[in-house]
Amino acid sequence: MVQIGRFNRLKVIKQLDIGVRLDAGGWGDILLPKRYVPEQCQVGDELEVFIYLDSEDRLIATNQRPKAQAGEFAWLSVVSVGRIGAFLDWGLPKDLLVPFAEQKAPMEVGKSYLVRVFVDSSNRLAGSTKIDRFLDDTGLGLKPRQEVRLLIADRTELGMKAIVNHRYWGLLYQNEVFRPLRKGQRVKGYIKRIREDGKLELSLEKPGYAKVEGIAQQILDKLQASGGFLPVSDNSTPEQVQAHFGISKKAFKQAIGALYKQQLIVIEEQGIRLPA
Repeated sequence: MVQIGRFNRLKVIKQLDIGVRLDAGGWGDILLPKRYVPEQCQVGDELEVFIYLDSEDRLIATNQRPKAQAGEFAWLSVVSVGRIGAFLDWGLPKDLLVPFAEQKAPMEVGKSYLVRVFVDSSNRLAGSTKIDRFLDDTGLGLKPRQEVRLLIADRTELGMKAIVNHRYWGLLYQNEVFRPLRKGQRVKGYIKRIREDGKLELSLEKPGYAKVEGIAQQILDKLQASGGFLPVSDNSTPEQVQAHFGISKKAFKQAIGALYKQQLIVIEEQGIRLPA
């Protein structure tokens, strides 16, 4: 079943001077304009294409990648405001409309907003800044330690709010974030804890021993790159640890402790080094 507003794998059924026709099942056939057709494309080939309505409300295909597909969120900038709403740059020739009714507050040209892309009742793609209705405050179906995709949304007194897998709200606590984050940034993260009320606490580091393994390898790599010695140890300040590795001192101590037990490093008062 072809999904409007998302990437689909469709078969080439006809070649034309203006492009190729793709089999879209119940939607009939869809044009992929010539400028997007790969070289050596033949009838019978399957292509990965994004489907949307063009300026004349006809289904059309492209291999250009928008900043978000239907059902996803992205930070997008306003390029113009018209009589029906604001138009945002989302990476395709046809700008994304956010109707006035879908604006949490009036949108202004030149500013960027967190937007959810959706397909309206006329199969047109549109955006909304009224995002809370699309997100769940509880992480139903998720598990602690699970790897997830995060979109950094906003800063709060506690830390950074993030959208998890385009479906849930979650929180990264400020005292557990050891690298700069910006609104709209997409990062890999993990479910640190699911509270009794279902709310998600997140981490940028893999929880448990697996996290230590990853940090431990990072430390070994830096030691090798620096000639076998680094001037950071148990006595270093949290700021010094963060400057060298971008992690908490607690995680650093766990990692070097594991490396020491495996006799992979030597811990000295002034730093750590590889064994002779």
